[in-house]
Amino acid sequence: MSPRESLATVHDRIAHAARLAGRDPANVTLVAVSKTHPAEAIRPLLDAGQRVFGENRVAEAEAKWPALRDEYPGVELHLVGQLQSNKADAAAVLFDCIHSLDRPSLVAALARAAERTGRAPRCFVQVNIGDEPQKGGCAIADLPALLAEARGAALPVAGLMAVPPAGVEAAPYFALLAKLARDNGVAGLSMGMSDDLEAAVMLGATYVRVGSALFGARA
Repeated sequence: MSPRESLATVHDRIAHAARLAGRDPANVTLVAVSKTHPAEAIRPLLDAGQRVFGENRVAEAEAKWPALRDEYPGVELHLVGQLQSNKADAAAVLFDCIHSLDRPSLVAALARAAERTGRAPRCFVQVNIGDEPQKGGCAIADLPALLAEARGAALPVAGLMAVPPAGVEAAPYFALLAKLARDNGVAGLSMGMSDDLEAAVMLGATYVRVGSALFGARA
């Protein structure tokens, strides 16, 4: 399948799930996760019209995207991996949205970065929805306090993000994240990937982060 066909297939999956849930597919943004893929693999999706991309690491994005952005105006870049506080300035300059705000020290670092750079990316607060010790994200119990800190620091809070535990049905975790968003007065939901995007869309995802369904399996 060509990149253009893969992109069309993913958009069809999103649209079908949205319509089943009585939602407008236009309210779901596809983030094409291009981490580990070189510019040559990304360019066909750009040529096909995709403009929202996700990267896991600041350094990798710095190496790839400035030249691609010169070539393709209108790109929106999302950081979908963990962010170290000492990379906050670089992240603020490079990214339009950060999906991994998960601790007070990072709130403070991003607030300082916004002051220094004049750029405050939209932020999703990452929730450790399955209470997994190896995963990033704040504990569910800590979410209200972290949201309050982010709002108090004038960070633009876009919503909540989560990655459900692997190997189990994702839908209950997506439903829980949607409930947490409602309870805490945030609208955006960054949830759903290549294998479970339909469930995420039906349960309210506003951003889905899709890699392998677009680019194929990573080496």
